[in-house]
Amino acid sequence: MPEGHTLHRLAAHFDKTFGGGAVRAWSPQGRFAEGAARVDGRVLTESEAHGKHLFLGFDSGEWLRVHLGLYGAWSFGDADGERHLGAPRTEGADRLDLRRDPDGFVLPPDPVGAVRVRLVNSSGWADLRGASACEVITEEDKRAVQERLGPDPLRADADPERAWRAVSRSRSSLAVLLMRQDVIAGIGNIYRAESLFRAGLDPMTPGRELTRERWDALWADLTGLLQDGVRDGYIITTRPEDRPNPEARPVPRPDTLYVCYRTGDPCRVCSSPISAAELSGRTLYWCPGCQRPTR
Repeated sequence: MPEGHTLHRLAAHFDKTFGGGAVRAWSPQGRFAEGAARVDGRVLTESEAHGKHLFLGFDSGEWLRVHLGLYGAWSFGDADGERHLGAPRTEGADRLDLRRDPDGFVLPPDPVGAVRVRLVNSSGWADLRGASACEVITEEDKRAVQERLGPDPLRADADPERAWRAVSRSRSSLAVLLMRQDVIAGIGNIYRAESLFRAGLDPMTPGRELTRERWDALWADLTGLLQDGVRDGYIITTRPEDRPNPEARPVPRPDTLYVCYRTGDPCRVCSSPISAAELSGRTLYWCPGCQRPTR
């Protein structure tokens, strides 16, 4: 499932390539025909992300809300070729020779696969496939969704104090709390495990046993990691000194992660075998050497 940095990259991409102009919308698959008709021909005025939700705002006052879930992906086509944001990710498609209709809108090729919604403007198109949620909602509905979410470290309005209150009062483990979107929005399995490793925290530590000092450090580190993800387009959590070639710019795996997907491999810091276990339906990774219980 794409984590929060991907959704913020998507919002920025929609602002840049679709913002301020009219958009045509339809549902090649047919499952979103009614919703697409509500935004068809409208001007895309703003795009924003909150956690794992993408909100596209139109001049009608309505919003297209998308949650990619485990299998969702946006693909974009323009004069520079087709590329994907969200899982799965591919690059390097052939350059496209675009045609336009008399109104200046691009005439995209026939959709491939089950495209839930297609958005088209004068420079390209965007196709959504496999999302767990895709709906047109009102401003009031949008606020209701966001009120259920915890603070998103990538948003200017993020309130770490609200997250701290939830964490400091909970008997649940940090590993569980970091995955709860009503505690911190946008954190997924990778950022959960990697941030706890970097903080030297035992994943099973109850939230109420975490000190305020360590919470502040964890929040700050998560914020920095997410910002790096927005900038780079993929998750990098290893510090340069813990990579085989500290001077080289890291590329996705194997050198960018400390514990995720490295079950049984030696820890990059202490050489202990990396452990893994299922927790609430997801695989938790940690280093038993670096992340010892505090008591």
